[in-house]
Amino acid sequence: MQRRTLLALAATLSLAVMAQAPEPTKPQPELPKEKLVIVTHDGKQHVFNVEMALTEDQQTVGEMFRPKVPEDGGMLFDWGVARESQMWMRNTLVSLDMVFINADGSIRSIAEDTTPRSLAVIDSRGPVRATLELAAGVTAKLDIRVGDTVKQRIFGNAP
Repeated sequence: MQRRTLLALAATLSLAVMAQAPEPTKPQPELPKEKLVIVTHDGKQHVFNVEMALTEDQQTVGEMFRPKVPEDGGMLFDWGVARESQMWMRNTLVSLDMVFINADGSIRSIAEDTTPRSLAVIDSRGPVRATLELAAGVTAKLDIRVGDTVKQRIFGNAP
């Protein structure tokens, strides 16, 4: 119980620090893209070409101010190591699906159809290596579920 409290406090402090950082006023330039494949429970493979958010600055801005996210695109936030991931929709103009991915590439949890511009915390519900933001509705449309596998170089299982 004490560990959970400390993790929640650390996440809250992280969000508070980000809230005090200079406020972004425009979208960041397009980030380098890499291939990512999601293999669903029924064996189907869905290919995405995702932007790689690797630095703290890239991760802080994320998808802010972008008017759309392509259905075959998105943004992968690589945390480097497994940790709690707590996201929000500050200055994000479009709804997203957030896919929280374990270090082995399995999907831990999914937050569908997030609320644009919301400051509500969207939590991974446990430590994850990465968070994938997709266009809202993509996970439902492709029947992507918890337990499905994400293949990408950061998980050591690139196709």
